[in-house]
Amino acid sequence: MTLAAKESRKRVFIRTYGCQMNVYDSDRMADVLRPLGYALSDSPEQADLVVLNTCHIREKASEKVYSELGRLRDVKVERRRDGADLMIAVAGCVAQAEGEEIARRQPAVDIVVGPQAYHRLPELLAEAERKAALRRAGKRLPGAGVLDTEFPPESKFDHLPAPAGVRAGSAFLSIQEGCDKFCTFCVVPYTRGAEYSRPAQSVLQEARALVAAGAIELTLLGQNVNAYHGEALDGSTWSLARLVRAIGEIDGLRRIRYTTSHPRDMDDDLIIAHGEVPQLMPYLHLPVQSGSDRILEAMNRGHGRDLFRRLVDRLRDRRPDLALSSDFIVGFPGESDADFDATMQLIDEVGFAAAFSFKYSRRPGTPGAALADQIPESVKAARLAALQALLARQQREFNLEKVGMTVPVLFAEPGRKPGQILGKSPWLQSVYVEGPASLIGSIAAVRLIEAHAVSLAGEIVPSLEAAA
Repeated sequence: MTLAAKESRKRVFIRTYGCQMNVYDSDRMADVLRPLGYALSDSPEQADLVVLNTCHIREKASEKVYSELGRLRDVKVERRRDGADLMIAVAGCVAQAEGEEIARRQPAVDIVVGPQAYHRLPELLAEAERKAALRRAGKRLPGAGVLDTEFPPESKFDHLPAPAGVRAGSAFLSIQEGCDKFCTFCVVPYTRGAEYSRPAQSVLQEARALVAAGAIELTLLGQNVNAYHGEALDGSTWSLARLVRAIGEIDGLRRIRYTTSHPRDMDDDLIIAHGEVPQLMPYLHLPVQSGSDRILEAMNRGHGRDLFRRLVDRLRDRRPDLALSSDFIVGFPGESDADFDATMQLIDEVGFAAAFSFKYSRRPGTPGAALADQIPESVKAARLAALQALLARQQREFNLEKVGMTVPVLFAEPGRKPGQILGKSPWLQSVYVEGPASLIGSIAAVRLIEAHAVSLAGEIVPSLEAAA
């Protein structure tokens, strides 16, 4: 067997935890590994390399990673009994926050790499393979795997290959990373670092490449995406609004989305863009976390309830059909019944099409973990149940409002039933229809006929052209 043929047999399995940014990073890790001969595997058992791309937002998410590592250790032991090997890499935010702890708790891990250094995977993999070969030869080596959790001075984006492809007409595009806000509950500034915005020309180049590869929808990603301030070729600084307008001029691009935003960075130009850029979808994820000014101050959010309400009003003035989603944390240290009631009141006043809601959990190293007056789990659970019931009712009501409308749907994948396909409405609702798989990756007009708790059913209207 030639070396090229042997290389082509390599397989990598990448498991992604957490946010859309991690989905983007996983795709780019696959791109980085492809020149080394790695093709994607459908399961860890069939892979030569397993990468766990991790999330550190929630405590249980970290424990899931350690549980998965225990299972992979057993696979690795079985593989060695058969005279082969399995390389295990942990990437992402858990790797950044707990690098040495991962190596201590699970010596089967060969590589630990933070989210700012995964462009160095080829070098790290070569070093890990060298160490593994020496150990198989009976050499005793200090330490466990190869660790890289530095924040390198160069941008990883300068070293990444061009994206290899597009899934079903939609693609993620990372434009900004890190956060300077330092909310007291959040680990992002410690795991992703300070805010960094990619140069505008670099973003536009990747956007054009993705559209040329078949993307008709782009979702712009960042931990604090509307804080984007990328340098342009003329030395000026572009805001997110300016970037969105430029991306909207790319021929063939039908839809633009962006996430995740911060209320403090929702400037006038971006609000205006929501009413003027036709490709910008009428859906905005704008985390508020709490409706209590006292708790927002304790969270170091830098905004109050009234600012959030004014932003919502201005956005809806510009785009009346705008749907909002948000993030909510219940049971933050010191949250009283009155504070929680203020959050429920805000939800009732604003109305949300969707939301993510969580019980507060301590994250090591964050200021919130050291705060007094931690809320009992039973209280947090009861508050979360009440909040989620309200949000679920609002989501169902929002879905019901759309019944009878004919809307453009971007189809993304097969449905659960034979002959069924699943897509997304302009408001990011899941829409199921009976239709051919050939529509996946394209937009079709759909009449919405039935609303459910988190989705809608529809029927294709073949005589109408989808407009967005």
